[in-house]
Amino acid sequence: MGPKATISEVGEEIVEEFNFFEDWMGRYEHLIDLGRSLSLIDNQYRTDDYRIRGCQAQVWLRASFQNGNIVFTADSDALITKGLVALLVRVLNNRKPIDVLNADLNFLDKIQMKEHLSPTRKNGLDAMIRQIRLYAVGFMQTSQAS
Repeated sequence: MGPKATISEVGEEIVEEFNFFEDWMGRYEHLIDLGRSLSLIDNQYRTDDYRIRGCQAQVWLRASFQNGNIVFTADSDALITKGLVALLVRVLNNRKPIDVLNADLNFLDKIQMKEHLSPTRKNGLDAMIRQIRLYAVGFMQTSQAS
């Protein structure tokens, strides 16, 4: 998909990728590979200010507002968690705040991701989604104020 793909289209692309694998070992390996391809957050943002609360692993997520879109960078010290944040960044990066806020992330249900995560990783994924949406709210308020 090109850069103009919608959130839904990118989500469907992810569903197709994960459906290619017959078992969860393959899916976890794919998730880890996605994490390895993540553009890393700059070291100056590996601080508590950018750390996601509620994740067992350390996860840092930074958002900036560029040309009306939110640009995310992230990293984690755990391979599967890094893959999870890579999925979210892939779908939601470089989008308008309203689109991020209203994004339907049902691709996570379609690939049964939450069903195959430990409770702590599931909580961490939910915390990442919450933080991404908080960034979107903040940027919406900032853009409306200017």
